[in-house]
Amino acid sequence: MIERTATIVLDIGKTNAKLNLLDADGSTLAERRCANTIIETGRYPHHDTERLWEWMLATFRQFGSMAKVGAIVPVTHGATAALVDHQGLVLPILDYESELPEQINETYARVRPSYCVTYSPDLPAGLNLGRQLAWLASRFPVEFTKARHILMYPQYWAWRLSGVAASEVTSLGCHTDLWDTSAQKYTDLVARKGWQAKFPPIQAASQVLGTLLPELAQLTGLPADCNIICGIHDSNASLLRYLGGDIGTVLSSGTWLIAASFNTPLAQLEERSDMLANTSALGQPIACMRFMGGREFEELAGPHPQVCQVADIQYIIDEGILALPCFAPSGGPFSGQDGSVVGTPPRTAEEWYALATLYCALMSDYCLDKLQATGRVAVEGSFTGNPHFAPLLAALRSDQQVIVSDDASGTTIGGWILHRGATDQPSGQCNVSALQVAGLFNYRQRWRSAVT
Repeated sequence: MIERTATIVLDIGKTNAKLNLLDADGSTLAERRCANTIIETGRYPHHDTERLWEWMLATFRQFGSMAKVGAIVPVTHGATAALVDHQGLVLPILDYESELPEQINETYARVRPSYCVTYSPDLPAGLNLGRQLAWLASRFPVEFTKARHILMYPQYWAWRLSGVAASEVTSLGCHTDLWDTSAQKYTDLVARKGWQAKFPPIQAASQVLGTLLPELAQLTGLPADCNIICGIHDSNASLLRYLGGDIGTVLSSGTWLIAASFNTPLAQLEERSDMLANTSALGQPIACMRFMGGREFEELAGPHPQVCQVADIQYIIDEGILALPCFAPSGGPFSGQDGSVVGTPPRTAEEWYALATLYCALMSDYCLDKLQATGRVAVEGSFTGNPHFAPLLAALRSDQQVIVSDDASGTTIGGWILHRGATDQPSGQCNVSALQVAGLFNYRQRWRSAVT
C-alpha cells in the first residue's frame, strides 16, 4: 500500500473514457480506459452513462487496493449536460453529434444571443448546448420541468459521487450560448427560457464539493473522507499548467484539436471560421480555434495506423499529395466541405499516416495564423504520441518555439493540479527540433491555395 495520498482523475473524452491514478508527485500509478459509446436506440442518441458508471466503480475498487485515494476529479468533454431530479437522470444525456430537427434550428436562431456576446459560433447538430436544451424543453416538457438541476457533464459525475450539485465556468463557457464571455455571467437566453433556477451555484473547478457518498465508499473500498472535486472541461484542464506562464498558445489534442491563444484579442475572432472564446478556470476569456483533429487523423490514417518514417513524409511532399478538409462532420474552419485527397493516393499504411500527420500539422498551422498566435506553442494530449506532428509544426512555425508536454492524455495533470494545487505541478515539457524535409513551404502554399 502506498502511503502518500493519491488522486483519481476521471477523464471522459468524446471517444474514450480514462481513469488515471496519480501519486502525490503527479506520477501515474495506473491507468484504465474504455470506449465512450453512444446508444443509438431510444428517444434519441445518448451517452451510455450506466455502463460508464459500472466501469468506474469497478476501477475504483482496483485503485483503492493500490493507494490511499484522497480525491476524485471529473474532467469531461464539453457541449454536454444532464437533467436530473433527486433520483437521477430525468432524460438520457443527449449526444452533441445528434442531428436535431430543422424546426428547432429555425426557432432557436431567433432567440440565441449574438456572437459578440458569447463568442460562441453557430455550430451544427447539438454543439451549441443551448440548442440542445431548447429542443429537450420543447420535445419533452414534462421531463424538462421535472428536472431540479441542469448539470454540466463534469459536475454530473461529481454530483453522482458526492450528492452535491454545482455549476462551473469552463463548461458553461464552452460554445454553449449560455455564457456571456466578456461579462462572465449567464446570457439573457438563460433568463428568457426560465432555466437559471435549474443551474446550481457556480463553484471553482478546484472546489471540494464534499466527500464520497458513504454507500459508494463502502462499495468501492475508497476512504470515507475521499474528496470529490467540482471538475473541469477537458481542454481547459490542459491549459491549467500554462496559465500565467510564458506559453503563448496551447494545442490541446484529442478527438478535437483546440488552439488556445493567450495573446489574441477577442475582437479578432471570426464566427465563420469556427473561432470562439472559451473561459479558463480563472474566469478569463481565451481566444480559441479548433477542428476535429483526432477524428480526421483516424479517417485518413485508417483503423490500424502504422507510424511512418520521415521518408514517407518526404514522399507525400515530393509527390504533391494533398489532403483537403474536412474529414469529420462537425466544426472547424472548413465545416461543411467534403474531404478529398488530391493526387495519387498513398500506397501504404505508413504513407497514409504521413498524409494524416501533414494534414493535421497544416490545419494547426492555419489555425495559429488565423489567431495571429505569438510566443511559445505547447502541444498537449494524444498528438504528443505522434513522433512527427510537433517537429512538422516546429518546421512550419519557424518563428515560434514548439514544446511537447509529457502528459499524453492532455488533461490528466490538469485534473491532478485541481487537487494538489498549481504550486505543486510537475515539470514535463521538452523543446522540439524542426523536422528537416525538403519542399515543405511550397507544399504548404499549394495546400493553402487549395483550401482558401
